Amino acid sequence: MKKVAAVVVTYNRKKLLLENIECLLHQSYDNLDIIIIDNCSSDGTEEALSCYIRDKKIIYHNTCENLGGAGGFHCGIKLACELGYEFVWVMDDDCMPTENALEEFMKSDSELNGQYGFLSSKVLWTDGNVCQMNLQRRTMTKNVTDFSQKRITVVMASFVSLFFKSSTVYELGLPIKEFFIWTDDWEFTRRISRKYLSYVVTDSVVIHKSAQNIGAKIENDSLERLPRYRYLYRNDVYLYRREGIKGFFYELTRINFHMLRILFKAKNKRFKRIGMVIKGTREGIKFKPQIEYPEKKN
Repeated sequence: MKKVAAVVVTYNRKKLLLENIECLLHQSYDNLDIIIIDNCSSDGTEEALSCYIRDKKIIYHNTCENLGGAGGFHCGIKLACELGYEFVWVMDDDCMPTENALEEFMKSDSELNGQYGFLSSKVLWTDGNVCQMNLQRRTMTKNVTDFSQKRITVVMASFVSLFFKSSTVYELGLPIKEFFIWTDDWEFTRRISRKYLSYVVTDSVVIHKSAQNIGAKIENDSLERLPRYRYLYRNDVYLYRREGIKGFFYELTRINFHMLRILFKAKNKRFKRIGMVIKGTREGIKFKPQIEYPEKKN
């Protein structure tokens, strides 16, 4: 059986993480090791995992600082590749894979004869409806809306249950850790899909236990969370400028639409919110992070 590493990035959500680990330990495809990347949690995560660590049911790595989701996945995928795993399966700590989620990926790997860039799960929310924040993109601008086919060709997907070969990472590079949060998964998957056909495997199902079934919106988010939107707009500009003139105009239209939403829907601090959009956009124009690669074994 082919060996898989499940890479889970966590930060201060030990209760959800423990549930996630149990889901992984009960996968029908069991040639699986679990790598936990802890972004320096302060809620007793390491102590809660002590029995799993002692019994060698997981590989635990504390980053000793909060690297954000992007830094955590960069670290975990790099570790999985350098430990020699053939496949990597990544997810957040609030992702609960159904029992055959990995088995369905392995079936598609066999049926496609390994000819793909990445595979992505169908993501449901806790009420059984499709999770809106994890909808894959069929094109750079259009989401998947029909999950009736066995496999659906996509160009971008989230890190909530993403499956790929280590060889793909050695060829095309790791997620960009400088993204910190937001868009790191879309950039990584788009980098892959520009070269290889990639798919949603609709029989591979996970439950995303996020707080709500909507994506982040700057016009109604709390004031404490506003500074993080700088990363969103900076990273999105980087992603879409790579798509040429079409991507540039799409992002320009999107930014203007977001500012209009702020003007008409925000209940407070409209100009502060607009300022964050402008700040992130300006930074994105000059943002040129380097893509890194795992170290190859001799």
